Amino acid sequence: MRRDGNPEFIEALARGLDVLRCFRPGCGSMTLSEIAGATGLARPTARRILITLEQLGYVRSQERGFCLTPRVLDLGTAYIGSMNLWELARPHLRDLVEQTNESCSIAQLDGSDIVYVARVAVPKLVTLGVTIGTRFPALQTSLGKVLLATLSHDELDKSLAEPSRSGVTPRWTPDRDEIHAALRDVRAKGWAVTDQDLAPGIRSVAAPVRDGNGRTVAAVNVNAHAAETSVETLVDHHLPLLLRAASAISGDWATWQARPLDILDTAP
Repeated sequence: MRRDGNPEFIEALARGLDVLRCFRPGCGSMTLSEIAGATGLARPTARRILITLEQLGYVRSQERGFCLTPRVLDLGTAYIGSMNLWELARPHLRDLVEQTNESCSIAQLDGSDIVYVARVAVPKLVTLGVTIGTRFPALQTSLGKVLLATLSHDELDKSLAEPSRSGVTPRWTPDRDEIHAALRDVRAKGWAVTDQDLAPGIRSVAAPVRDGNGRTVAAVNVNAHAAETSVETLVDHHLPLLLRAASAISGDWATWQARPLDILDTAP
């Protein structure tokens, strides 16, 4: 049965993507039974999909199951390359890191999660590791609050109705009223701060990245360890620098959007 009733929907493709997505962080390999259970597919169907993915180079069979191959990264890097977000943001993130001595990242919204698409890190002891492609529940991050605050009520409900695929259990579990109050505050300020809502020791402040039409396309943050950086430092010192960087990235994004489409170029 097609999931949304659309006659153009290709169920076989959706099932293949379900198999790729069922591999969780820290899960090196999975058995056929585990994959079938995680995706809700019959074992013969899951097996055929895995054989197909193996022939395409996205999955490798092992003695006790299956694992993803590095070729899966091509899917993500193709997205990042097409957006040119990393090339646009890199000099601004590096400047922001030098000014704050903290790690800085850019993320976009995917369902109820944020996904990191650009990052410049400072070697420090952190509770949760972050790399390009890392997912966290959006509500408990400053990046996610900025992105969720731009949604309409219907869009917000739809986004939060999707289960997180991050594998992270956050500390803060707000009810509906708390969610709307928090996002109203973000809309009023134009930025968001979190203090150990996701995990102990993690504090951050984030601001929106906008395109040439003023639409929020991503969020950028400064991330700090609670033992080293106070909320006051984040807001009083780091935030003005962050807002300046977010404005610069937004300006570059608008310029990139406005480029003549018939000119063959690369990201700046």
